[in-house]
Amino acid sequence: MLDALKKRRAIRQFETREVERDKIETLLEAATFAPNDRMREPWHFYVLQGDSLKRYEQVALDYLQKRFPTKPHLVESSMEAITKTPLVIVVTSAIVDGDEGATKDNTFAVSSAIMSMWLMAEKLGLGMVWRTRGVGLVHDTVLHDSIGASDGEQLVGTLCIGYPAEESTSAKKRTPFAEKTTWL
Repeated sequence: MLDALKKRRAIRQFETREVERDKIETLLEAATFAPNDRMREPWHFYVLQGDSLKRYEQVALDYLQKRFPTKPHLVESSMEAITKTPLVIVVTSAIVDGDEGATKDNTFAVSSAIMSMWLMAEKLGLGMVWRTRGVGLVHDTVLHDSIGASDGEQLVGTLCIGYPAEESTSAKKRTPFAEKTTWL
């Protein structure tokens, strides 16, 4: 397992081929086995391909052009991240009315579900990147509204998934755990 974690990479460049439905379903199934408080299973997945992916691209383009009107190169480079992605899965977490703690716990559970998907993607020969800012649109309501998420859901991640365009061979630089650990 440690080797799998060490090999995991954020993949941003994908081949144009579609991801097969059975592999998408395997990713989704892996997510549902993530730990979650009181078995609330607080996740919901919005799978974007074909026309729905094109609508997302337009939503992202409109958002970026409005946010960065004087930076067309930034808009263009940001859009490249999704226009060359064959599959996007937007993941939401359930909001628990009147219970901020449970709502946070749900976000933690959904984050764990996303990590399960990431590890499964690697096992299936797929690459993935978890986006939040910029084209991830997690911190704005525009994607939330576009996918039809309910008021009882909050976006946690926009996952760009596909077959990696090239193999990543570079070692991941990480701070040794000893520098981030206090033994009590």
